[in-house]
Amino acid sequence: MAEDVQKHSVHTLVFRSLKRTHDMFVSDHAKSIAQDEESQKMKMSVKLKADYNAVLHMPVLKEGKDRVSLLAGSMLGNQSYTQPGDDPEYLIAGTHAYPSGPGVALTADTKIHRNPSEGGINSLALVLPPSQARQDVSRTASSVGDIHRHAGGGERSHPQSSSVSLLDGGGTRNAMARKAPTMPKPQWHPPWKLFRVISGHLGWVRSIAVEPGNEWFVTGSADRTIKIWDLASGKLKLSLTGHISTVRGVAVSNRSPYLFSCGEDKQVKCWDLEYNKVIRHYHGHLSAVYDIDLHPTIDVLVTCSRDATARVWDIRSKANVHTLTGHTNTVATVKCQAAEPQIITGSHDSTIRLWDLIAGKTRATLTNHKKSVRTLAMHPRQYTFASGSADNIKQWMFPDGSFIQNLSGHNAIINTMAVNSDGVLVSGADNGTIHMWDWRTGYNFQRIHAAVQPGSLDSESGIFACKFDNSESRLITAEADKTIKVYKEDDTATEETHPINWKPEILKRKRF
Repeated sequence: MAEDVQKHSVHTLVFRSLKRTHDMFVSDHAKSIAQDEESQKMKMSVKLKADYNAVLHMPVLKEGKDRVSLLAGSMLGNQSYTQPGDDPEYLIAGTHAYPSGPGVALTADTKIHRNPSEGGINSLALVLPPSQARQDVSRTASSVGDIHRHAGGGERSHPQSSSVSLLDGGGTRNAMARKAPTMPKPQWHPPWKLFRVISGHLGWVRSIAVEPGNEWFVTGSADRTIKIWDLASGKLKLSLTGHISTVRGVAVSNRSPYLFSCGEDKQVKCWDLEYNKVIRHYHGHLSAVYDIDLHPTIDVLVTCSRDATARVWDIRSKANVHTLTGHTNTVATVKCQAAEPQIITGSHDSTIRLWDLIAGKTRATLTNHKKSVRTLAMHPRQYTFASGSADNIKQWMFPDGSFIQNLSGHNAIINTMAVNSDGVLVSGADNGTIHMWDWRTGYNFQRIHAAVQPGSLDSESGIFACKFDNSESRLITAEADKTIKVYKEDDTATEETHPINWKPEILKRKRF
């Protein structure tokens, strides 16, 4: 078998390999096919009519000769089309310096950028159809001298009459300088004044909830008790004991006669207000429970804790439906709403998370804050909410948490916020100050620093919680001097007696 194999010299084998390689690469596939002259002329004629028909009536100026010839007839005919290389002269169609149009030969001479001459500009202006803008003598366009000046050429003097208005309906108008954005005038709100101080708790008052019927409200305190107060008179109606540490959150159901509470003892309790007893416990949090909220339309309870989680509970079965994980530090505040996203949390890791309740997963994470987010407030009518932190208050748009604006000026640790339908946002801080804001504009229209209860230290001035009652005519605050303060609007105030001290300053809001 080996004898049948024909032996070739190395020389022959190399040349055979070279031949194969040559055959393989002999045809250059990237090389374009030679153009057919008739087809090219027809193609360019069609292109001229289709793309440049609106400007074919314009004159063409041959640079250096200042003569105008109309192209309308010649360009429509196929014979007059200039092939590259046929006419080496550089054509300027209209007043465009370069390129002049399809078919201009690109030589060393035509590549030079030349400014349009005055004759070309004036001839173009003469053939333009008359317009309202040209007839309006009050408007003037830039003169040729201005064009040369901006182009870097020498400044020429031209009489005012040579300024030809080239303005058409949407033409090149002298652009007015854009005004810097200014804060719109805020809505006037009557000032709020202290109406009542309620004493009774033996420790810091940490939480407030108002009953849906607006007859009473409930507070939770560091004295481990929950107290129920008459809203109209401020008298104590009932005290509930059962927690073994600070009560950090309370919520009253509008669907059943139940009160829910949570505290630093890791407990979440459901109280039956017909018997004033605990009927359910919700076990699962590994550390202090800081806030609690009820879903407005379904029997679901949401709590958040120092264990960096928020938990969703079935009220009836006490089952832990979801454990919402993702935050890397204490979850300080939680809010529920009927619309998506149904759960919003704020954390000491300086983020806000919007949650998908059905999936039990994060829908969006807002990382704009630089300090702990301790409080959230949802607008009762708009699809918006606010978050409070030591850096500033930020407003956001649902459902994706689009940033709206910053409310800066409350330079303290903001523990609590509330907003009413009238667009009054209240922020309460660790140093005992309360700021009132106009929701729409972010204007701070009032600042309150109420005196502490007699016998308390000035350092015990701090706001831990605030809530509007359901009529929105009363503001209830829970404070570090162990009191509950009730504020109301000043009925005697008018816009004349308390004018808005507002100036339309240029906005300097951070857009993040």
